[in-house]
Amino acid sequence: MVLTRESIRDGYVQRLVAHEQSGRKPLTEEQLNRSRRHVLAQNAKDGDVWIFGYGSLMWNPAFHFIESRIGTVYGYRRRFCLWSTLGRGSPENPGLMLAITRGGCCQGMALRIAPDVVESETDILWRREMVRGAYRPRWVRVHTPRGIVNAITFVLNPGHDAYAGILPEETVATRIASACGRLGPCAEYLTNTVAHLQALGIRDRHMSDLLAMVRATNPQQVADRT
Repeated sequence: MVLTRESIRDGYVQRLVAHEQSGRKPLTEEQLNRSRRHVLAQNAKDGDVWIFGYGSLMWNPAFHFIESRIGTVYGYRRRFCLWSTLGRGSPENPGLMLAITRGGCCQGMALRIAPDVVESETDILWRREMVRGAYRPRWVRVHTPRGIVNAITFVLNPGHDAYAGILPEETVATRIASACGRLGPCAEYLTNTVAHLQALGIRDRHMSDLLAMVRATNPQQVADRT
């Protein structure tokens, strides 16, 4: 299944999280709205809002935006470090999802939301990214060819029980190669991310090397699922 703005607004992500066996309940409507408004208020001005995507938000954002720019955030890097037991895995064979953690730099896509739809589009974004509480929304400086923009991105919450820690690359590759959940194969998530980075001209050797490891780990299964 591909997440769409309609399915997100209909509460699909909340229902998905509610069925997880971790015992953690999805954030309530009040908690989501409080978090979103708190973060938006930190920008201290009305107008358009930029979002920095480094994973699936690059190739399936689900919210409406009016401009996109390739950009770099310094001080954070992409890492597969969040367990997924329903979306891209199962309780018996958890997959892994991306977050950004401290250190290095990360290239991705800055997406600009128009002022008149900030409320509706960030509501979709929060319902998609913040239901589990595995991320912490942060304002970051994104360096783009047309200047620096301040953008919201979603940083790892290391205190969340979905945090997998720093795993050996072989373990990460094995999990990604074999796991599959209600949103599809974990390998598909990685393949789409790498393909989009390459289409944008972004070099991320770590992601490309990881994809090669995943394909080598179980080439037939990855081929069937991607």
